[in-house]
Amino acid sequence: MSDSPISATPYEILGVSSTAPHEEIRRAYRRLLRATHPDVGGDATRFIAVQKAWERIATPEDRAAYDRGQRPAEEHHTWAPTPPPRRPDTRPSARSYGHPGGWRRERYLTLIREWAGRGADLPDPFDPALVRSAPRELRHLLADALAEEATARTLSGLGIGFTLWHDVATDPSGPGNRKIDHVVLGPTGLFALQSEDFGGPVRVKRGELVGEAVADERPMRELEARAKALSRAVRAKFTGLVIVLPDDAAPESYLELGTSRGATTAITTQSFLPTLLRNGIPGSRPIGGNELFDLRTRLQAGIRFV
Repeated sequence: MSDSPISATPYEILGVSSTAPHEEIRRAYRRLLRATHPDVGGDATRFIAVQKAWERIATPEDRAAYDRGQRPAEEHHTWAPTPPPRRPDTRPSARSYGHPGGWRRERYLTLIREWAGRGADLPDPFDPALVRSAPRELRHLLADALAEEATARTLSGLGIGFTLWHDVATDPSGPGNRKIDHVVLGPTGLFALQSEDFGGPVRVKRGELVGEAVADERPMRELEARAKALSRAVRAKFTGLVIVLPDDAAPESYLELGTSRGATTAITTQSFLPTLLRNGIPGSRPIGGNELFDLRTRLQAGIRFV
């Protein structure tokens, strides 16, 4: 089970209530174990998920620790913001503007307090026990904020040849969620990146992300629309529109989906993202010299933040 606010809880995987008696949970586990076993035609991924779910709450002690928000071998865990780690070397990092994950974290804090109720005491709004009990839309907000922060940490190591803008508004007069998570400019092109965490694996169908975790969302279509609006505003064409996924959620480390207004649409994993941006999209034209300088100046003057 991945460590994400939106990941299914052991109770959800086993199909029981979080208040169910221990014996009921045990029966559900044994029933699902038989039903999902690969030897009887079950799904291997589901089979493993059932086992891992049971391991988290197999004993009253384990269950109590999980319900308090603890993770195995840890005394405490929270999804609160953490300061960026100190760089281990003195090499110049990529130039960065904006606050990655900032809009979604602020939105989460507002909504979690509204959901908990006026006057409720929330000493830690990021406590896992509280987060796991919240509605899916709130958990998704926090999961995507964490994904944005993870992408930003990855991007910072690209080096001084790259410039990054985070939480970029595509409609300054509209709602804050009409944004592109990261705009990246470097020698290999101009990229619009969206960091997503749906809490489960995704598939690709007809140029769009699909799957149980994605539900009715259309993330690539949304990114295409936002990139189109920003492209018009700053008078610049994107090389690639890329959705960044957790390593265990993507079907491949890099997969092209099609094109949109001349830009390649694709998905990639967090770990493969630096390789993609340094090497560029296969077949794309590199940029440099005065062209890179002029484009950076135009973007810096035209980009607004949510």
